[in-house]
Amino acid sequence: MKNLKLYSEVSLNLELPSKEETLLFSALDIERNRLFFASSANKIYSSQLSSFQNEGVPAKTSISAEVDQVDLDAGDFITSFDYLMEKEALIVGTSDGLLQLHSMDSNSTEVVGKVEGGVKCISPSPDGDLLAVISGFGQILVMTHDWDLLYENPLEDLPEGVDVCETDFSSTNTSESPISWRGDGKYFATLSNSSSSTSLHKSLKVWERDSGTLQASSEPQVFMGAVLEWMPSGAKIAAVYDRKVENKCPSIVFFERNGLERSSFSINEQIDATVEILKWNCSSDLLAAVIRCGNYDFVKIWFFSNNHWYLKHEVRYLRQAGVRFMWHPTKPLQLICWTLDGQITICDFIWTTAVMENSIALVIDGSKILVTPLSLSLIPPPMCLFSLTFPSAVCEMAFYTNSSKNCLAASLSDGCLCVVELPSSDMWEEMDGKEFCVEASISDIAFGSFIHLIWLDSHILLSISPNGFRHCSSSFQAASSEGALHGFYIQEITLECSENQAPGLITCSGWHAKISYQNSLEGFVIGIAPNPAKRCSAFVQFDGGKIVEYTSKVGLTRDTVKHDDINFSSSCPWMSAVLVGSDGPLKPLLFGLDDVGRLQASGKIICYNCSSFSFYSKLGDQVISHLILATKQDLLFIVDISHILCGELELKYENFMHVANRRKEEESISFINIWERGAKIVGVLHGDEAAVILQTTRGNLECIYPRKLVLSSIVNALIQCRFRDALVMVRRHRIDFNVIVDHCGWQEFLQSASEFVKQVKNLSHITDFVCAIKKENIIQTLYKKFEFLSVQCHEESKDVQANFRDSDANKVSSVLLAIRKALEEQVPESPARELCILTTLARSDPPALEEALERIKVIRETELLGSNDPRRASYPSAEEALKHLLWLSDPGAVYEAALGLYDLNLAAIVALNSQRDPKEFLPFLQGLERMPALLMRYNIDLSLHRFENALKHLVSLGDAYYADSLNLMKKYPQLFPLGLQLITNPVKRGQVLEVWADHLSDEKCFEDAATTYLCCTSLEKAMKAYRACGNWSGVLTVAGLLKLGKEEVVQLAHELCEEFQALGKPGEAAKIALEYCQDVNSGINLLISARDWEEALRVAFMHTREDLISEVKNASLDCANTMICEYKEGLEKVGKYLARYLAVRQRRLLLAAKLQAEDRTVHDLDDDTASETSSAVSGMSVYTTGTRKGSAASTTSTAASRARDARRQRNRGKIRPGSPGEELALVDHLMGMSLTDGAKNELRSLLVSLVMLGEEETARKLQCTAENFQLSQMAAHKLAEDTVSSDIVNEQAHNLERYIKLVRSELKSSEAFSWQSKVFRSP
Repeated sequence: MKNLKLYSEVSLNLELPSKEETLLFSALDIERNRLFFASSANKIYSSQLSSFQNEGVPAKTSISAEVDQVDLDAGDFITSFDYLMEKEALIVGTSDGLLQLHSMDSNSTEVVGKVEGGVKCISPSPDGDLLAVISGFGQILVMTHDWDLLYENPLEDLPEGVDVCETDFSSTNTSESPISWRGDGKYFATLSNSSSSTSLHKSLKVWERDSGTLQASSEPQVFMGAVLEWMPSGAKIAAVYDRKVENKCPSIVFFERNGLERSSFSINEQIDATVEILKWNCSSDLLAAVIRCGNYDFVKIWFFSNNHWYLKHEVRYLRQAGVRFMWHPTKPLQLICWTLDGQITICDFIWTTAVMENSIALVIDGSKILVTPLSLSLIPPPMCLFSLTFPSAVCEMAFYTNSSKNCLAASLSDGCLCVVELPSSDMWEEMDGKEFCVEASISDIAFGSFIHLIWLDSHILLSISPNGFRHCSSSFQAASSEGALHGFYIQEITLECSENQAPGLITCSGWHAKISYQNSLEGFVIGIAPNPAKRCSAFVQFDGGKIVEYTSKVGLTRDTVKHDDINFSSSCPWMSAVLVGSDGPLKPLLFGLDDVGRLQASGKIICYNCSSFSFYSKLGDQVISHLILATKQDLLFIVDISHILCGELELKYENFMHVANRRKEEESISFINIWERGAKIVGVLHGDEAAVILQTTRGNLECIYPRKLVLSSIVNALIQCRFRDALVMVRRHRIDFNVIVDHCGWQEFLQSASEFVKQVKNLSHITDFVCAIKKENIIQTLYKKFEFLSVQCHEESKDVQANFRDSDANKVSSVLLAIRKALEEQVPESPARELCILTTLARSDPPALEEALERIKVIRETELLGSNDPRRASYPSAEEALKHLLWLSDPGAVYEAALGLYDLNLAAIVALNSQRDPKEFLPFLQGLERMPALLMRYNIDLSLHRFENALKHLVSLGDAYYADSLNLMKKYPQLFPLGLQLITNPVKRGQVLEVWADHLSDEKCFEDAATTYLCCTSLEKAMKAYRACGNWSGVLTVAGLLKLGKEEVVQLAHELCEEFQALGKPGEAAKIALEYCQDVNSGINLLISARDWEEALRVAFMHTREDLISEVKNASLDCANTMICEYKEGLEKVGKYLARYLAVRQRRLLLAAKLQAEDRTVHDLDDDTASETSSAVSGMSVYTTGTRKGSAASTTSTAASRARDARRQRNRGKIRPGSPGEELALVDHLMGMSLTDGAKNELRSLLVSLVMLGEEETARKLQCTAENFQLSQMAAHKLAEDTVSSDIVNEQAHNLERYIKLVRSELKSSEAFSWQSKVFRSP
């Protein structure tokens, strides 16, 4: 699915001294880039290939060459000629049998041997080690590069008694005998007359290189001339059959190494045509030949694909020119042609895709163009929808399309221009299998060949043509006369059609063409592309990548393109101009691909390893939304044009290189692995098709649908409210249906549900959609990597979302409710509609099974009545509807829903259709049927765990079932609030409250139990509940309600005081002792135990008890001294823990660096191995000697992992030296040593009390010690936090003294130090 395009043609003339002298042979020195020619005058011409480079060539017509004369005897002449790279000299064979080594550098000739009978052919082996020579006597001589003869064999099978030296025999062998080597040089092939047949028959022979053994020989056939060429890859040997006897034109035939014929194809010329030369290019994919027919010599180039040989290009020369050619040995697409009179032409070709922008494939095959619209069918060539036949071979073509017409222009090898107008592509199916003959356009002059050809408008062509040497007719040969213009010229061709154009038919005749504008160009043109943003305008690329804009009738407007960002950094043979626009005005964007794989756009190189590219438009118009890019590593990238415009390529696509440790889910989003090596992008299907067409090296076409393009086209359809198209794409590509709902929020979809149903209409598709709706937002989960799906909703939709966010709306239920309403409004009644409605009910969240059963119940009742209502035909049968509901839902849930309707008959039908055992459900239903209605409903609700309804029905049964109601509430305590509402009798309400309070007491909810007991005036139980929860004020308050005596209250207070003291709540006990027991001594002691120093001092002064004041003073001094010692000890611990942490951290970093420097880094491993390695490093202690293998293996046991986690939980707080968790344990311990809020309050209270008691120095010493401890602890913790996330531990930066100063300056005035007294603060 590709065409061979001639994008550069350079012709120069080698000036020969006389007209009688002609060029006979050529050779090439690829190391020094020199081209050699041997002439009939025994002269050797040498020229540099750099002379043909683009710079300056258009201004000159001749090529400079060095000329050496080969000294030969009179009558002797050159018969063969080649270049020996090892000798850096030319090997020349003559008719007298001389073998000469000629050096152009020193202009010296050395005779290295002489062959009897003369030299007919010289052929060096591909590796240069051997040289094969065919003599005039028909002998094959193979010698080394030192001219030592290895062996000599006869070329032909000679009859007995015939001597090779007999001139009579040798005189019959006058034709040239070729030698062709296999690419590896192990074998060579020859073509010689067959002794067992007539002189017209020849045999192909294959010889072994080292020994000269004949390996194989073909059957005698009528071969044409001495044309023989072995494919460099070694697969085929090409030769030519002469088929004049069969009244057919010659055929090119291919042989295997064993001499068997493999395949062949006809050259499709006249019967008298002859094949003069046949050569493969160095990559073995192109076969070129010189065909002599009539007055012309043709250089034809074939390409093989899909078991068919395509004629991809043809160059026509006059017969007397005697054209010859050679392929460049290392450049597979460079052809060097030369004529007898010294015209040398270097042609550079490129492969271009045969698929146009609108997905129409136009494949050139000789004089035919095979036409296939890929949007209709993927037909690989040589098959096609229809074909166009032209008068001669097609060399260049251009295609134009718009909404109403399609136009094709073709430049032919005979210099003619043909134009075809095709109908719109939707009418092409009628042309299936047809062949249309196209006539050449009528013009006053012959156009010659075009290097580049494009359409500017529907009736204007723009072409680039070479001046000077032309070779297709005598009129162009005259152009080479003196004073002619050389180089390139640009011309506009205006087209008109004299025939009436019938709609739906092809117009392939009656076209008139004339040149309306023509101008010469100063440099080489690499390519041209139409400007999509400006009518009748184009971009012209000159050599080096310079871009100039061309405007119709005006010419090249160099001043309009002032910015360098439109130029390419190098020549780009593949160039395209596309229309882009993201949120702004539309503008053209130029893309170019050079021959080394650099893809350029906007003056920047966006990819360095591109093999092919194309463009995709999600709207199906000319505005491009995505770049499709294939790399040389066989990766396919889908690139947003917006990312190119915003310069985000490196961030998004990582230079289009495969990252080895990238996860699989990320790979599938950023690129696609092309499954067959060497496959190329040939085209794209735009719009809703969203397909990329690849062609493999074998020739078959593959159509893929990248998920990114598919989702983009779906979202585009949804934005345009084309719900039917979006649903079709979702179904075809197996995309989650929730995309339709979630792309702009399900709240917004509710507004469009009616339109959705109206467009889709197909109830089966709507049913599939309904069944796929789920809670999650797949835009944020399944497709979260596709950023373009998160479209910005309109302000109205945002308001809608805000309204639903404030409510308790459910996505599934809301969407299905909207679909259900739309079905009822938009779709006429039918059985399918009813089933679809049942689907929306069954798939709701939670399923609305009762409503669905109600609808089925109505259908069933209508059937039982047996009425002739015409609406019955609009509904399915009850059995069908029920089976549909059971298929969608859990049969058990449907059965329970039927029971919940209290319809036993319906429940029995559901049970039968859900394949339940009648022995199980019939007795149960029969038992229910015999019960009273309310009791039946109670039992049904109880079995369905609908306890509230069950309680309502039970209470409605009256007082006889009061005990059952009370038991039901005891069993299900959540029913107590409802029971209190239903039961109005005060006595029974009190009983319910007491039972509820007993339940709360059993559940240890003593506060609520006490309150509930108070509601039913059960004061004794209320007091017990308060006492159980430790609410001594509530106990004493209820004691007052019970009217207890003073002594009983005091006794109760003493008991409470002892209880709180035992529970470790001396502060509470002190309040009871002081307020109810009037025991000052015990109260003061309890306050001292609670370390409430200020309150203890207050009470002692209140009672003016000096003994108590002294007791408080002594206790506070003892406490202060103890705390000073503790803080000093804590200060030492902080230093030790921090030093240990820093040592452990440094050793761990050294160990991690050592592991990282091993033979494999984490980046070279796959994801699983990298994860295991990371786990192994994090699990090692600084004393670990185990390997990563052992550590990784230890993670394989899930049970063992759980056991270790449990042990870590039990041992939390312990620091085990050398353990893997020591580092974090030390950090946690340092953090746990901080002052708590209780400790700060106690410090503040103690400092105030000490000052009140006159112990200022003690208070100052206590605050100073506590402050030093707190500063050290906070500094150590901050230091540990800074280093735990760092890979470097700097002893100068990470030390405690520096962090203490830092904390003191930053946090000294913070809330953490609010416990201090300002009068004691250090300066």
